Amino acid sequence: MTGALLVALAGGVGAAARFWVDGTVRARRRSVLPLGTMVVNLTGSLLIGLVTGARLYAGLPATAALLLATGFCGGYTTFSAATVEAVRLAQVGERGRAVASLAGTLVACVAAVALGIAVVGLVAGWVR
Repeated sequence: MTGALLVALAGGVGAAARFWVDGTVRARRRSVLPLGTMVVNLTGSLLIGLVTGARLYAGLPATAALLLATGFCGGYTTFSAATVEAVRLAQVGERGRAVASLAGTLVACVAAVALGIAVVGLVAGWVR
């Protein structure tokens, strides 16, 4: 039960961070695309990649990885909001932007995870 509570608390911190980052991006940049959500998902994917790399190559304890990846990043990242925003774009006739938002987010997030894992592997000396 303690593990579930800690993951829930870390998820709450992640959700609060998502709210702040999304709001900050939206306040600074007006765009048809959902830039706040895209930034959140991209940075969250990079963090999950770094955590995964640290678990694989640097001996990060499983509990720490669980709290960071499942807890914090689970609350921070939001695929569901990205899909809702794409549907809203499509509903107002912005189908091209909807597809670009989803495809761009997917490709960039996969690349960010791979980059995070590779960076930790390079720093730890496991990848050349």
